[in-house]
Amino acid sequence: MNRRRLAALVAILLSLAETSAGESALQQQNAILLQELRDVHQLTAAQMARITQIFASSAYIGQGNPAVTRHPMTPEECVARTGGARTYANPSFERICGAKFMAPLYDPASQRPQDAKACIDQFEFPDIPCAYPVVWVTARQAAELCAAEGKRLCDAHEWEGACAGALGEPDYRFDLARGQPTEEAVERMQAAHNRAYAPTKSWSYGPAYVRGICAADSVKSATCNGGNFAGCGSNTYPAGSFPQCRSPLGVYDLNGNAAEHMNLPLAPDQMSSAGSTKLGVTEMKGSWFIFDRYYAHPDWCRWRAPFWHGSTVLSPASHLNYHLGFRCCKTLD
Repeated sequence: MNRRRLAALVAILLSLAETSAGESALQQQNAILLQELRDVHQLTAAQMARITQIFASSAYIGQGNPAVTRHPMTPEECVARTGGARTYANPSFERICGAKFMAPLYDPASQRPQDAKACIDQFEFPDIPCAYPVVWVTARQAAELCAAEGKRLCDAHEWEGACAGALGEPDYRFDLARGQPTEEAVERMQAAHNRAYAPTKSWSYGPAYVRGICAADSVKSATCNGGNFAGCGSNTYPAGSFPQCRSPLGVYDLNGNAAEHMNLPLAPDQMSSAGSTKLGVTEMKGSWFIFDRYYAHPDWCRWRAPFWHGSTVLSPASHLNYHLGFRCCKTLD
């Protein structure tokens, strides 16, 4: 065997070894995460079996590829900075929502928190203060993970209300979409929505974009070419590590950290908040961990993104990447 072929073979073997080590590290990381998820949210054996099954079905889902991810803050540093779960525990919210680390969704102008008909996770999944967000998750997997916990994927207007500080009535222009999951139909609907809300734009923390207030000062991996798992680190902060990045309803990291999958219904029978399991199309909400360095697109609370990487929520091929996570909602009885 000549030297060139030998060098090529060595390179292949090293690459395979790195891939195997990366998978092993991801599996170890996920095992720790799932144990924490079980303990914090007091999940049943059946719930954990389903969640474990969803994680095991993917070679990517987790808190980022350990081989290339470089988090700018550790969970321990987050706890020292914020107090972690002790600080964020909210007995009144827990009584209303029947779950830890969820916030009631309501309109303070006419309602009290106990009037809420739904709640939203205060933090990105796994919804644990000072844990890194789960990314590399498809919209379908996000919906399945929410369901496994007895929750559901949020509708777009619920996420927006949590961010803006007031849950409004569903405001979808179904007449413009006509139930058609096409780019043209969705973007007609989105454009009309954005024009209507632009005069009152706000962010989770206030009326104008502010640098340094949210988890948005991390960096993109130098090896990140497009969005590949091998080169793109999910360089997120621990959830809740920026306490001022909080909406008036008590929801954190809606701006910064991970972008988030939501359900955009194109017809009334696709609304998660109305009990539908059919669901609509994908929408990516919020901003992500480099926005203070590179402001990639608008991220005010009620802004709806174009049909980027669009699909139906339940498509097996729905989009996933290194800075895209999710949070769940829950309908109250």
